[in-house]
Amino acid sequence: MSLIVIPDDAPPVLSLSDAVRQLRDCEHRLYTTLPADSRDLLARIGDADAVINIRASTRFTADVLAESPRLRLISIWGTGTDHVDLGAAKARGIAVANTPAVSAVAVAEHAVSLMFAVARQTVTVDAAVRRGEWPRAMVQQLHGKTLGVIGTGAIGREVARLGAGIGMRVIAWSFNQRGDHTWVTLDDLFRRADVVSVHVRQSPETIGMIRGEHFAMMKPGAIFINTARGRIVVEHDLVEALRNTRIAGAGLDVFETEPLPADSPLRRLPNVVLTPHAAGITREATEAGLAMAIDNVRAFRAGAPAHVVN
Repeated sequence: MSLIVIPDDAPPVLSLSDAVRQLRDCEHRLYTTLPADSRDLLARIGDADAVINIRASTRFTADVLAESPRLRLISIWGTGTDHVDLGAAKARGIAVANTPAVSAVAVAEHAVSLMFAVARQTVTVDAAVRRGEWPRAMVQQLHGKTLGVIGTGAIGREVARLGAGIGMRVIAWSFNQRGDHTWVTLDDLFRRADVVSVHVRQSPETIGMIRGEHFAMMKPGAIFINTARGRIVVEHDLVEALRNTRIAGAGLDVFETEPLPADSPLRRLPNVVLTPHAAGITREATEAGLAMAIDNVRAFRAGAPAHVVN
């Protein structure tokens, strides 16, 4: 029997979406709580041939895959695959698919909104007005500044387009330098940019790739934006750069540990704008991504796999 299992729709997204209607004619089982541990995950997916994965906190390790003999496809809602052992999946004939570019506009808009929020000190000024003050902060404008884009996939390209649209000069660095961009070295990007925005995937080669030496290269008035993955940045080094006002500020949607711990020093820094890994969560992007995750299952079962990454 073919069975689709959604083991981790928590907080509920798929179950509340319009896209879930596409599962009506498919045998499926949907859980609106997170698996407690790997054993719980196995109990949920043990008889499934296809899994639709909603939350990156659900980890498909080599051990989990080894004990899932019927599993043939993991369809991820989103682009990140760092929570799946891709090599082990391939070795066991388990395809892993994702939903590329579907949230590109949403994430890019969020990145630009963080740029504005940090440059204009929007959160700080808002709090002051609510306290009855009437501040006249000397804030930055972005027009005429240099935007450095790290990673020029679908999201990075859209950020570059939006940045150019508001009058910023755009420079870029990427592992694969394709397209019409002003390419620079990574070090040169950190030295020249007034705003640095990160858009590379998390992988063994990108974990910790941005660290203290890079923040030391930045202009004192520069802004750092990360809507990619927290572990790409050495968070302690970023905290020190912000605490010592080595850079002007940061806008962060992702963190080394999520949710952000109560004792994180980032919570206490006035020059940081924080959002809860929600850059891609718009109504439009969510519906399109969930529909694509379901379509990936249908395409795989029809013998025409789509968006397979391993």
